[in-house]
Parts: sequence; structure tokens; C-alpha cells
Amino acid sequence: MPDNDNLHRLLLDNLTTATILLDGELRLEYMNPAAEMLLAISGQRSHGQFISELFTESPEALVSLRQAVAEAHPFTKREAQLTSLTGKTQTVDYAVTPVICRGQTLLLLEVYPRDRLLRITKEEAQLSKQETTKLLVRGLAHEIKNPLGGIRGAAQLLARELPDEALKDYTNVIIEEADRLRNLVDRMLGSNKLPSLVWTNVHEVLERVCSLVMAESEGRIVLVRDYDPSIPELMIDREQMIQAVLNIVRNAMQALTGQSDLRLGRIHLRTRTLRQFTIGHVRHRLVCRVEIIDNGPGIPAELQETMFYPMVSGRPDGTGLGLAITQNIISQHQGLIECESHSGHTRFSIYLPLDPGASSS
Repeated sequence: MPDNDNLHRLLLDNLTTATILLDGELRLEYMNPAAEMLLAISGQRSHGQFISELFTESPEALVSLRQAVAEAHPFTKREAQLTSLTGKTQTVDYAVTPVICRGQTLLLLEVYPRDRLLRITKEEAQLSKQETTKLLVRGLAHEIKNPLGGIRGAAQLLARELPDEALKDYTNVIIEEADRLRNLVDRMLGSNKLPSLVWTNVHEVLERVCSLVMAESEGRIVLVRDYDPSIPELMIDREQMIQAVLNIVRNAMQALTGQSDLRLGRIHLRTRTLRQFTIGHVRHRLVCRVEIIDNGPGIPAELQETMFYPMVSGRPDGTGLGLAITQNIISQHQGLIECESHSGHTRFSIYLPLDPGASSS
């Protein structure tokens, strides 16, 4: 059995809560691996550094910490904006507990990231909406396709009984419109075929999309590639993934073509890997993030909550099916798609597991 000090260190090292220990002068005594990951620094190298050299918060925070040391008074702060040395700002809750040890007062900080919880909550709501939409669309499609089949069959029978060939133009219109509605419903439903997964380089997918978009835009839009070449191959359906990314990039292209000066239009394609990323209820050791960023006018605020629903479009001539199809494809790959948009900046982020077999709850 380890001695008490080693046992305590072992317990702290294996906590998923970011834990930081400061001395009475607010200098670092210890931080566990969860805190190192949160702040993106090494606890061993940062030992003895003043707290503001580890991260920054509001000026009042230092006053509260010094008061906690002087009065041995614990406190909790909600929704603090913590900025790490890398410049990344996170919303966190933290609890400060004074600890008397060998005649001196230490401060134990327990930091709880809120951004991840908020993102998971938003993601779960998005997935719930997606499932509800699927059920609604499938029920509606069933109710539409049954009478459409009857209308089409009746029109065909009527065409055979007409005495004048010229009158068949009218029955042909009925048949063609019934077929058009059936095809629209099928597109709303999306493909029922499971993805045909093969090991694929994600950059091959992006390059294929780039070549298609460059041909469509006749080279008038600048495409910027920012790839991480170390990303390993993924188990994906290549054709489906091309369709998913193409729908997003094509939307960006169409948004940019509405600008007065096309030469200023830029679409940025970026790939990166992320560690310990949660999708739904599953935490993955490693995921691939594909970002599609454009400098167009942005998505109207009133559409941002519903843009993944079928038949929702910001363009008069849009079908509103592209993003719904994209979300369905990404979901079939156990992935996630997110969007943030304002004037001059729209970013779609696609997250795909790199370790689907090693994921854990």
C-alpha cells in the first residue's frame, strides 16, 4: 500500500475535476492532470509561479483569494471568465477552500468548466430536435406518398380512356407533378442506406469538394486550405461525406456570390485533431474537426436555430434540404455538426471520431 502522501497524490491525479493547490502567497504548489489539460500548461514546470502567470481572471479575484487566505474563508464563484496563457477564454465555476497544513494556509481550487456542459446540453437538444424532425417527416411522407400513388395511378388510367391524344397533355402534367412531389418527399426522408465505411483520408474528400466548387464558381472565389497532415485515415463513406461537405461549401459559395465584389470572397477549409472530446453521451479520445469558414454576410439570426430542419432555407430558390441531409450523414457517422455565424464570419464545424471502437461514456 502507498503511504498517505502518495495515496492522496494518486487520488488527486485521477480526479476528472481540475484541482489546483496554491500556497499562502498564491503561488502554485500542485495541479492535477485535469487542471493541466484545462489550462494547457505543465504543473511541474509552473511550480512556484504566481497565479496570474497561470491564468487571468477579474482583478477582484485576486482580492478574494487573498481574503480567503487571511480569513480562512471558503467561497464559490459562478460563471467566471478564465483566460489561459494561450489566450483561450473559458466560462468556469470554481470553489476555493482554505486548508491549514503545517501551520500555513493553502488554497485548494476546484475548477468546473461550464463551456463543455453548455455545449453538451446544446448538442443533446440539437440531437433531440433532429430525432423529432425525422419522426415528423417520416409520418408526413407516409401520409403524402399514399394519396400521390393513387392520384398517379388514376391519371394513368384516365389517359388510356381519353378519346383525344391532345387531352393527354393534362394527365401527363398530373403524373409529372405527382412524380416531382414523390421525389421531393424522398429527398426529405434522406437515404435509408447505411454508410459504406472504408478507410479514407479526409483531405481527399476536401480536395474533391474544392475541385467541384472551383469548377462551379469558375475560380472567382478564393479557397484557403489549412490541413493537419498528421490526421490518420477515418472510417467513413467517402461519397456521403463528399456530399455532406459539398452542401456546406456550396451554401457558402452561394452566399458569397451575392456580394458586390466576388474577389473578396474566401472559403477557408481547416482540419485539426481534438483530444477527449464528447459527442452526445460518448467521450472520444481523439476526433477530427473539419471547419468550413466563409466571410460572407452570415446566416440570419432567426434561421440559426432551425437551419438544420428540412425545408428551411434563407434563399428564395433554396430547397432547404442541403443542411438537413448533411446533418443526417454526419449523425450516421456518429459525428456532430455545429455552426456559429455573424456578419462577415460563418463557421461550420464537423466532428468525426477517430477512435469509434475505443470511445467510452
